[in-house]
Amino acid sequence: MSEASKTKLHWLCSCAMLVALEIVLNRFCSINTAGLKIGFSFIPPMLAAMLYGPATSALVYALSDFLGALLFPIGPYHPGFTVCAAGMGLMLGLMLYWNKISFWHIVIPVVVNCLVLGLVVNTFWVSQLYGSKTYWGWFLYRLPEYAVLIPVQILLAPILKRLSETLRKTGLAGNAVIKRGVKS
Repeated sequence: MSEASKTKLHWLCSCAMLVALEIVLNRFCSINTAGLKIGFSFIPPMLAAMLYGPATSALVYALSDFLGALLFPIGPYHPGFTVCAAGMGLMLGLMLYWNKISFWHIVIPVVVNCLVLGLVVNTFWVSQLYGSKTYWGWFLYRLPEYAVLIPVQILLAPILKRLSETLRKTGLAGNAVIKRGVKS
C-alpha cells in the first residue's frame, strides 16, 4: 500500500471515529428535550477543525448530524440542521486550523456558531418543526442553553488545541502531519 493510500485511510478512519464519537456524545451523553440540547458533542468537530481544517470539520459535523438523526432520531429530521452543522464545522475549521491560535481565534467561531447558527438559525428550524411556540418563544426557551455552552466551549478549546498538537506530534493525526508540515 502506498504512503498516500495509508494517509487517506488514516484520515478516513480518524473522521469515522470522530463522527461516531459525536453521535454518542450528542444522542446518549447530552441533555436532550424538544428544542434544547446541552452536552459536549461539539468536541469531535472542534478536534477535526484543529487537526484537518474546515472541509473535514464541516464533513464530520454534517455527517454526524445526518447519521445521528437517521440512526437515533430525537424528533423529525430537518435538513436545515445538517446544513447548519456543516456551517458550524466550516467556521470552526476556518478559525482553529492554525499552529498558534489566539483568544479571538476561539471566541469568534464559538460565538458565531452558538449565537448565529445555533440560536438564530437552528431556532428557526425548531420553530418550524415543533410550531407549538412562536419563533421568539423558542428563542427565549433556548437562550439559557447557549448561555451555558459559550463559556464551556471557550474554556475547553485551549485544552482541545493541546490535545490536537499532541496527536499531531505523535503521528496519530494522520495527514495533518503531512499537510501542516509539522514534524513528528
